[in-house]
Amino acid sequence: MTATMTDVRERDGRELVDLLRVPVRNVLTERADGIRRTLPPRPSDARGRHEWLRSLDENQARRAALLDRLDALCGHLSGRQAPGYAPVDLLPAEALEEADGFTGESTARLTAEYRRTKLTADPERRAPPEGRGVVSGTR
Repeated sequence: MTATMTDVRERDGRELVDLLRVPVRNVLTERADGIRRTLPPRPSDARGRHEWLRSLDENQARRAALLDRLDALCGHLSGRQAPGYAPVDLLPAEALEEADGFTGESTARLTAEYRRTKLTADPERRAPPEGRGVVSGTR
């Protein structure tokens, strides 16, 4: 394989966002569509949606929650701000996390480069704040 200038040169964060938004959104959309097909049809009205949620078993409810998250992230990546995500954050870390393992090799490489760029630009993201990131409950 021959290395090209685009393989070697550093990209800035904005360029990486532009390169990643569509493939990440496409992967999240595919995941959401797959989950949507496994669940009973979801009513659009509030009362029907409430009854629908109550009718789901535990596993279906988990998938429905993930579906809501993926739909919100897809909307945010498409320019429709989702609650809980800053309007200036065009590529939330949660979107990349949900896409991890579902993208092709080139998108995975771009994601890794984007994360390195973000860590370099924002050193406070390197270490979690006191008490965060603790899995076992011990310090």
